[in-house]
Amino acid sequence: MQRHRQIVELLGAEGRLDVMDLTDRLGVSSVTVRADLLFLEKAQVLRRVRGGAIAMQPSRYERPVDLNASLRGAEKDAIAAIAADMIRDGETILMDTGSTIAALVGFIPDKLTDLAVVTNSLNVAVELSSRPNVTVIVTGGTVRPKLNSLVSPFGTLLLDRINADVAFISCAGVDTEKGFTNSNWHEAEIKQKMMAAASRVIVLADHSKLKHVATAKIADLDAVDLLITDQGASPSVIKELRAAGLEVVVA
Repeated sequence: MQRHRQIVELLGAEGRLDVMDLTDRLGVSSVTVRADLLFLEKAQVLRRVRGGAIAMQPSRYERPVDLNASLRGAEKDAIAAIAADMIRDGETILMDTGSTIAALVGFIPDKLTDLAVVTNSLNVAVELSSRPNVTVIVTGGTVRPKLNSLVSPFGTLLLDRINADVAFISCAGVDTEKGFTNSNWHEAEIKQKMMAAASRVIVLADHSKLKHVATAKIADLDAVDLLITDQGASPSVIKELRAAGLEVVVA
C-alpha cells in the first residue's frame, strides 16, 4: 500500500513519527494512521510508542519481501540500470537475492547474447526463464520461504564449481569499519561463495544501507570491486568509502 510505503520512508528519514503529524502529511484520520502503524508493527518495521512510532531495525531484521521490493523503487531502478550496462555478451553472471538484484533482471538488455546466470533466487530464475538470450542455472540447496532463496544445507556445492565473470551482490549494510554485512547468516554464506567464484564483484545497495551494520559479516570493503548506490547517499559517506579504497558509482 502506498501509504505504508510513505510511512516507512518517513520513518527511515526521521527515526520517529507523531500520529497527529502523520494525519496532516497523509491526509487521513488518526484512526487510519493508528491502524497503519499497528499493521507495520506486526510486520516488524516499527515499534509503536505513545503518540506515534519509532524505527526498528535491529541487525538481524529482514523486511517482508513484498514490502522491501516496494521501497525506494526509483533508486533501485537507477542502480539496476547502471549495473545492467556493465554486462557483456557471453558472460557468466552470479546473482543473489534482494529487491535491487530483482530490479536488475528487468534491465538486462535483450540484445545481449549467450548469457549464463547462476542464482540462488527462485524469483530471479523464474523471471529470467523466458529470456531466450539467457541460460538460467539455480544453485540448489534449501528454500527460505520468506525470500524464495536457496541456502545451505547443499546451498554452496555448485558455487565451488563455477568460474564466473561477475557477481552482482546485495547486502543490508555497508560500513568502512565493518565492511559489507547482511541480516541472515545463511544468505551471507552464499554471498561469500559467489564473491569467491567471480572475477569481479559488484555490490548493489541503495543509500539506506550505507553506514548500517547488520549481524552477519559478508566481506571487507577490499573484497569488492565496485559499489553502486543512488543519489540519496550522503556525499560525506561516499567520500569516506572512497577514502577507504572502495570504488563507488552513484546512479
